[in-house]
Amino acid sequence: MKKPFFLLLLAVTAFTSCQSQNQADTAEDEVVLPVEAYQEKLAANEEVQLLDVRTPKEYEAGHIEGAVNINYFDEDFLSQVEQRFEKGEPVMLYCRSGNRSAKATAAMKEAGFEKIYDLKGGFNQWPKK
Repeated sequence: MKKPFFLLLLAVTAFTSCQSQNQADTAEDEVVLPVEAYQEKLAANEEVQLLDVRTPKEYEAGHIEGAVNINYFDEDFLSQVEQRFEKGEPVMLYCRSGNRSAKATAAMKEAGFEKIYDLKGGFNQWPKK
């Protein structure tokens, strides 16, 4: 009797763990978009709020057309973002590889930005012309 109960408990625990992991992956997928999905979302919205969080030097070397450059490393980064972007409107952002934009996303969410879409892999994944 103990063995079937133990197996049932083990199965329920494994199922719950997998379900929680899948929910976390889904939540992340809604925020971090692969390049194709990012391009589609960008093309579908002419008035998108597009934010490049790289340094000015990186921005000058190439950027997505229409992006506003606010350096994540600036001390007043969040203040600049709050002055330029509407919290209730979607913001699409990117950096070079995805690290800074992930940190910027977390800071912006904490500041009250509701919908933030990050380019998976950053500008490195953007098709070069």
